[in-house]
Parts: sequence; structure tokens; C-alpha cells
Amino acid sequence: MKTNSFSKIATAIFISCIALTACNSDDSAAENSLTQQNTASVTLLAGFENRLDIYKEVTLTADLEHLSSNQKRMLSLLIDASKIMDDLFWQQAFAQDKATFLASINDEKVRRFAEINYGPWDRLDGDKVFLSQYTPKNPGAEFYPADITKAEFEQAAIEDKKGLYSIIHRDEQGALSTIAYSEVYHEQLTRAAVILKEAAKYADDKEFANYLTLRAQALLSDEYQVSDFAWMDMKNNLIDVVIGPIESYEDQLYGYRAAFESYVLIKDTVWSKKLEKYAEYLPELQKGLPVAQKYKAEVPGSDADLNAYDVVYYAGHSNAGGKTIAINLPNDEEVQLKKGTRRLQLKNAMQAKFDAIMLPIAQTLIVPEQRNNVTFTGFFANTMFHEVAHGLGIKNTINDKGPVRQALQEHASALEEGKADILGLYMIKQLLEKGVITEGKLEEYYTTFMAGIFRSIRFGATSAHGKANMVRFNYFQEQGAFSRNEQGLYSVNMDKMTSAINSLSELILTLQGNGDYQGVDALVKKSGNIGEVLAADLARLETANIPVDITFKQGKDVLGL
Repeated sequence: MKTNSFSKIATAIFISCIALTACNSDDSAAENSLTQQNTASVTLLAGFENRLDIYKEVTLTADLEHLSSNQKRMLSLLIDASKIMDDLFWQQAFAQDKATFLASINDEKVRRFAEINYGPWDRLDGDKVFLSQYTPKNPGAEFYPADITKAEFEQAAIEDKKGLYSIIHRDEQGALSTIAYSEVYHEQLTRAAVILKEAAKYADDKEFANYLTLRAQALLSDEYQVSDFAWMDMKNNLIDVVIGPIESYEDQLYGYRAAFESYVLIKDTVWSKKLEKYAEYLPELQKGLPVAQKYKAEVPGSDADLNAYDVVYYAGHSNAGGKTIAINLPNDEEVQLKKGTRRLQLKNAMQAKFDAIMLPIAQTLIVPEQRNNVTFTGFFANTMFHEVAHGLGIKNTINDKGPVRQALQEHASALEEGKADILGLYMIKQLLEKGVITEGKLEEYYTTFMAGIFRSIRFGATSAHGKANMVRFNYFQEQGAFSRNEQGLYSVNMDKMTSAINSLSELILTLQGNGDYQGVDALVKKSGNIGEVLAADLARLETANIPVDITFKQGKDVLGL
């Protein structure tokens, strides 16, 4: 039951109003705590010394000259609200107070690594513990009691058992119950709601103002669908924000519960104009999927759109470990079927990853005669059509097991990411043949995709994207889609790659449509692992000092706000 007493709300709103006047200041209290000596300091465990440099810092900025004063004020407020999402995600990921935890680490470089990982676990190395005094991460993070078992959870008769927006709580007598996010995080969500409503006053675009108001209400009610529909209806807003509890990757126990995050975005109107034509082909491409008709009977929403953005602030789940470079939302299956989704390409972050990671990987692991096929055009398109392809396939099982997400539990995210990757390539080939895509050639997209597998595998075994890439790498290897020479360099076989794409597409869509948990579990156990040869090749990337991912210098100071 939610707590909605007037006094509690009034107190929180009063705190929020104070926060509005103070939010431009630095978190000086947290910074001061870091300078104090902590007798219970923790240290880096042996073997992690080389992990401290796997992230390359990138300044996250954009041109704001074309924005109005109202839009700049709104950007500032959206960053304030995003900081609250960041704090909430810390609570969901790690039970210890952030300031106390960071203050316990004396080494500045180690402290920064812990800050990037939102706790003492290396997110890009299978969540391994990298600090002394800490134990392995709970698969259910802080969404469930630490001592809960799957058997206990599945036998429990509790409301909202599979809810996206609630935690599982154990009382003093040991009984389990659910508590809504709006109650657990009431104070912080009330502050965020006040800020979003304030930001709406500065919105030049009425549809965006409406979305901000509805999203503020959703934070307090746990009812997000209305605001998701409003977000889908926006077409002309230059500023955007993706904010709230969204993705369920952090819940590795079941994949049921959503984590708080935020992206603050500025639309690139020139690049967006180039992309708008692709969404209209979704229904046609759905019909042509290489799978039996019953697995493609759903019709993708026709109101989907594609746009390019410069991202100016990441917070919460989106900022933890590996950084997202494209977004496909909302996740609500009903909204997807009625409206489709919006696909947001984060162009500045994507370019940073391509320059710092993709090109060096190609020089290290791809045969010389195919290296020129690794292009930003290919990287951008593969990333974009990955997000578009989330709209293809099947959302609900064909045998009354409910939504695919619930039927496949903790494997749902990895298989969905694998589906999006593989169907993205399928879409590119089809649209090239139709003449809809006029830039690049198939060899570019395939070879860039191959280099991208090496990039994503480095995200670690516990990452949904990492698992998806390992399954695909091993499947492609079995099908002869690529080969490795005596020098340890890889080349793509174009014909066999196409054949492997089609057969893997059929396999994934069938597993999803059947809600075949055991089948997916067997596939992940068989093919979701890194072999010795590949491990040695990935070690060569480390020897070459190629970063695994990027991290950001970001915020109001960087933007001049």
C-alpha cells in the first residue's frame, strides 16, 4: 500500500523547493567527505590494477547556440532531476551510502573506478568484486532480500510479484511483500516530480511540456503508460529527456524490475531528417522475416520514428559501466503494439566510441584487406537498426505464457538484444537491395558488425549485450560466417554470414515465441561463453591499450549552463 499522507507530501515538496534553489551548487558535502581520513578504508584486490584504465574519459558537450533562454533553463532543470535518478540507482544497485562508500577508498584512481561501476563490482568483467571487504554482488541487486531463493520467491503469494516498479521486502518475521517505488523512494521522487513540473513551465513545445507533467505524475503513482504514450506523440521538441525506472537489466535474478536512469538530449535535426524514412518499412520487413508466420503475426506500430541526438547528460543505470549509444523505447508492450517505439541515436557518444574503440579494434583483429570496411557509416547504421529491430518479431508468446519478457525471465534481455542485433543486419540487407539505403555496401555493414562483436564481448559475461554477442560469435563460427588466420586476424565470409543471419533469426524468434525458457537456458550455457582462443585475442586488445568503453566529463559546467 502506498503512503500518500498530506504531511509527507508537503514536507517533501518543501524540501524540493529548497533543492530547486540550491541544485546549481556542487555536491560539496560529498566532496568534503572524500577528503576526510577513513579508518575503514578498502583497497583494490590483486589482479585489477590493469582494469583501472579500461575507460577513456570523453567530454560530453553539444552546441547550445540555437537554443532559447527557456530551453537552456529547462536543460539545467532536467540535469537536476537526472541527478536524483542517479542517486536512486545507487540505492537499487548497492546498499551502502554512496558518500560513505567513496570516502572509504583512499586511492583517487580506484575511487573513480568504483564511482563508474556504482559499487565494488566490475560491471565489464562479470561483476567481479574488485575491492577488499566486499562479497559477490546479489543477482537481484537491491530489488530483493539478499537471502531470497528462487524457490521461495516463486512459492510466495504476494501482490505485484513480477512488477516493474516495486521491490520485494522481507519483514522482521520473515514474510515477503512488495513495496511500490513511489513509497520506497517517496522523498526523492517527489523532489524529481517538482523539478520536472518546473521544467515544463520553460518548455517552448506544448507536447513536451505535457510529457514532463505526466512523467512527474508517473513518478508519484508508478503508472507510466500514459506518459509513455505522450512521449510517443512528441514530434517537434528539440530538447528531450528519458527519465524514470526503465530497463530491467540490473535485475539479474528475474529481469522483472526496472532501474532508475536518465538521458538529457538535444536533437540533431539534420541527421534526424536523413533517418525518418526508414520506420515506414517496418510492417513490410516484419512480413518478410525468415520464420514461420505464427512468429511474425504481430504488426509493428506505424507511428514509430527515428531521430539523432547529442546526449549531454547520463545518469543512473545508463551511466553505470558501459555506456548506451542508442535507445529504443518505451518497453511497454501495449504501447509498442499501438504506437511503435522511438529510436534515439546518440550520435556524439557513438562517434566517440567509434574513434576510440572500433578503429583500433579493426587494426588489431581484422585482416588488412577488410579493415577499410569498418566505417562510421556502418557503425551508425548497425547501431540504429539494432534499435529499430527491437520493434520486429514477437512481444507475446504464442502459447499463452504471457509476454516474452516474463516467460524468459533473466534470459529475456540477452535474447532480445541478440534478436535486435541479428534482425538489424537482416533489415540492412533488405533495405540495401530495395535501394532505400544508399550509403555504403553490404561488406561494410557486415565487417563493421564483426568488429562490433569484439567491442561488445568485452562488456562482460553478465551484460545482456555481452551474452548476446557471445552466443552470436559462437553461432557464426559454427556456420563459417567468419574465419581466423594463423596470425589471429579475422575475415568475414559474406555469403555464409547472410545464411547464418537468417538461420539465427529463425532460432531466436522461435525461442521467444514459444517462451522456451529451457531452450534459451541451454543455448546460453552452450554458446554464451568465451573460449580460450577468443580470450587470447581479446587480451591482445588490452595489450594494445584499447579502451573497453568511455566515461564522461559532463554537467552544467561543461555545457556552460
